[in-house]
Amino acid sequence: MLRLGYPVVGVTDVERAVRFWTEALGLVESAEWAGAEWRTLEYPGGGRALCLMPSESPAEPHPRLQLDLVVDTADEQRIEAERLVRLGAKRVEWELYPPDPDFVVLADPDGNLFCIVDLSHG
Repeated sequence: MLRLGYPVVGVTDVERAVRFWTEALGLVESAEWAGAEWRTLEYPGGGRALCLMPSESPAEPHPRLQLDLVVDTADEQRIEAERLVRLGAKRVEWELYPPDPDFVVLADPDGNLFCIVDLSHG
């Protein structure tokens, strides 16, 4: 049976990406699923979450696929966005925001876009 594994993010600096995403999401590096060219991050209790691989192509300004990180309240969304910016994320001037959006667009240190979605927004 075919199953979805985990998202793979292309990065220019694997070590920097490991530092950012482990701190951002509370993940740990997997000793089992790691290599010289890639790293797999997992939840502390087990279970793969994200793979990081070197990439020479630039991040896309309007990616067809991105990560959505979710929070339960607007206050939590604001707090997490501020925390991730302190870790190295950048705020994105997103021209495609709808009126009254439930999400905030950020970019990781490599420029890969991701969203923080407020689930209470309705």
